[in-house]
Amino acid sequence: MDGKPCCVKLSVQPSRGLMDEKFIVLVQNVFPGFQLTLHALYKCEDGHSWEAFAHYTASAIGTVNVSVDPSLGGTYSGVEPMGLLWSLRPVPGSKPWLRMRKMNVQTPMEVTISVYPGYQTEGFLDQVSLAGVVVERWYMAPGVRRIPITEAGLTATLFLPPGPGPFPGLLDLWGGGGKLVEYRSALLASHGFASLALDYLTPQVTIETGKMVDNQYFERAFKVLEQHPQILSSRIGMIGLSFGTSITLKMAVYSQVAKFRCIVGISGSHVQPVDGSVEQLMNFFKENTEKTRFNSENHVICRDLLLPIPTDPSLKVDVGRLQCPLLLVVGEDDQNWPAYESALDIKEMMERAGNSHLLTLLSYPDTGHLIEPPFTPFAKASTFRAVTSRQIMIALWGGETVAHSRAQEDAWRKTLVFLRAHLYGNVNTGVTSFSNL
Repeated sequence: MDGKPCCVKLSVQPSRGLMDEKFIVLVQNVFPGFQLTLHALYKCEDGHSWEAFAHYTASAIGTVNVSVDPSLGGTYSGVEPMGLLWSLRPVPGSKPWLRMRKMNVQTPMEVTISVYPGYQTEGFLDQVSLAGVVVERWYMAPGVRRIPITEAGLTATLFLPPGPGPFPGLLDLWGGGGKLVEYRSALLASHGFASLALDYLTPQVTIETGKMVDNQYFERAFKVLEQHPQILSSRIGMIGLSFGTSITLKMAVYSQVAKFRCIVGISGSHVQPVDGSVEQLMNFFKENTEKTRFNSENHVICRDLLLPIPTDPSLKVDVGRLQCPLLLVVGEDDQNWPAYESALDIKEMMERAGNSHLLTLLSYPDTGHLIEPPFTPFAKASTFRAVTSRQIMIALWGGETVAHSRAQEDAWRKTLVFLRAHLYGNVNTGVTSFSNL
């Protein structure tokens, strides 16, 4: 079929939805057996453009349904309902080693999905598409409130779910790159959890004084959640990624102020000087910089910094003392941090202490360090600026595209189940979704 069909119909439902919500892409009114390319284009806030594309053959009734029909090639293959999102990659000629992150959660991720004739791999913008639609994916559901927090010397943003509450609370920490990262907290609030995104490595107080925050900084953040009138003070959890997991484990075991109902650690470790401040933790990691390796592309591999896992109890959080449920999420191909080895040691420590019933471990083969919310495009390596040295490097995160993307979807779903079980119990969140509007 060489002719181009007229009146091609392309629909994406829902066209507006949450970032973790699946959509259905349907092409209609094409010839049976017609070969076509579906293309997704997204212009990031930093000005860089990303694309994904896939090849399909129309059915006997002249349709392509991405949810059930296989891609025969492109940036992904097989039946992948959300492949047009998770396989997004920088367009040819882009700056190398980019990583996509949504920094302004008050605006949607706008993705243009188009249909082109034939199996194509390049030059999409030089052609006229057969049909196109713009899809909005949001981190904030309707009614979620974004509240900047500066009290108690904090640099933070509180996201409150729709409705009067009160809601369970979450303290949300990202990793060693610093800055105030809001998109996970916004998405958690969209699922009914009041979430406080906290900048603890580059907050205003550190910029003004040149000094890193002390351990009381995190306890003050906990108190902000605990004392908020719309938050259930006895139902507060904590979630950390990478270095944020180090802080999360330490707080949960040793803090006399912060009492958590449950905690989540993603791609992190319990290895650290347990009596140390944030600055001392950073220095501890730097002391082992001679263990840093580089691959053939000169990407930095940091996973050996904490290996072998020490036997000295003063260099590990005593997770045997943990009294609340812990969900650990790790990638077995994490090249940035020994998360998998740490998880095995944590499991062993908790078994010896008799509290392993509190541990849920999600371990994913061929999965790297950056385990993000679902359908976030995969980055095996990307530019990274260390907070302390300000040195720019290309960090190798690890993982393989398909396996990592599957892990992100599975881990997020199970994380929400875990949080609902331990923070809500049988309470219905009643959160409004775009598809119900």
